[in-house]
Amino acid sequence: MKVTDSIINIGVNDRDIDLFEGQYPVKDGVSYNSYVILDEKTALMDTVDKRGLDKWALNLKETLGDKKLDYIVVQHMEPDHSGALKYAIENYPEAVIVGNAKTFQFLTQFFEVDITNRQLVVKEGDVLDLGSHKLTFVMAPMVHWPEVMVTFESSEGILFAADGFGKFGAVEGLSEINEEKAQENAVVKASADNWSDEARRYFINIVGKYGAMVQTLLKKAAALDIKKILPLHGPVLEDNLGYYVNLYDLWSSYKPEEKGVLVAYASIHGNTKEAANFIAGQLEEKGEKVKVVDLARTSMCESVSLAFKYDRMVLCAATYDGGAFVPMEDFLHHLQIKGFQNRTVGLVENGTWGPMAAKAMRGYLETMKNINIVEPVVTIKSTFRKENEEAALLLVNALI
Repeated sequence: MKVTDSIINIGVNDRDIDLFEGQYPVKDGVSYNSYVILDEKTALMDTVDKRGLDKWALNLKETLGDKKLDYIVVQHMEPDHSGALKYAIENYPEAVIVGNAKTFQFLTQFFEVDITNRQLVVKEGDVLDLGSHKLTFVMAPMVHWPEVMVTFESSEGILFAADGFGKFGAVEGLSEINEEKAQENAVVKASADNWSDEARRYFINIVGKYGAMVQTLLKKAAALDIKKILPLHGPVLEDNLGYYVNLYDLWSSYKPEEKGVLVAYASIHGNTKEAANFIAGQLEEKGEKVKVVDLARTSMCESVSLAFKYDRMVLCAATYDGGAFVPMEDFLHHLQIKGFQNRTVGLVENGTWGPMAAKAMRGYLETMKNINIVEPVVTIKSTFRKENEEAALLLVNALI
């Protein structure tokens, strides 16, 4: 797939994968992007997951034609981008491998390959001259691995963004690992309307913990004249780049994306769910945007993504084994490790003989930065009754 006349995406779509990184559901698959720059010298920008090796290898061969491969640039060593790296190293023996010091440490941990006299170690600001294309390397440690770097090509204003600005989902125009599976699933082009949800889910769950490092990279990127962003997952971004950059700035600084309330519940027999739905209904009547999720049935990465999207949240949980019902504890653990902060939260607990869920939820929230827990805490004894509605309404009013 041509990005420009001289830059080709030779990546592949993977629609057979069910869980990305072994935990994130990807109903629309994922793309593994890999780019070739054709100039006086040629450069391969990353490879793909080994699942897509065969199709990718054909794309690389056809794209190069009678040209030799001069450089293999390794921006990120994670296996979904380096799975075909050993193939490239062994099948293009004249190619010089370009990376930073940490890149080569990880490379030798993943692969037993002889790259003696084939390494070009680069650091911040180094430039690789391909002819009309000049590649400037920008270090991006912990976005989201220590060896990550991004690359700016100045003649066409291209930012090769590694895992930055990536999203889940297949991409129109790429080769397919499984052609039959591809025909079953239509692909929609990226736009401001359909990009954000899957990009947010990708960012928060994979990169989210490292917001400070992303902020550092965004400051570096602001000094570059970027015309197109080429991520390693998802579509090329070229229209209204400010929209995408603004979202990344919000996500990485842990600011709410929009005003709204996530009502997240963990209910054993349906009584806590009833309270959650009552509160959600009251919030909607007052004009609030509300999203309700059942933490036992909604994928964890989706629930976590929504928590980061909105500025407020109501947590409703039954008591279980002296704490909060396990799906709620799991949800709060995920928020904790992803750096969740700067939100207003209301609490609803249920318990037949010893309600303890609110104490457990508060314990997690108090480890997070700038979390405002509003009063009252709504306590239900077994079932949500008329007498609980007054406290629930007070909580609703405290949230708006």
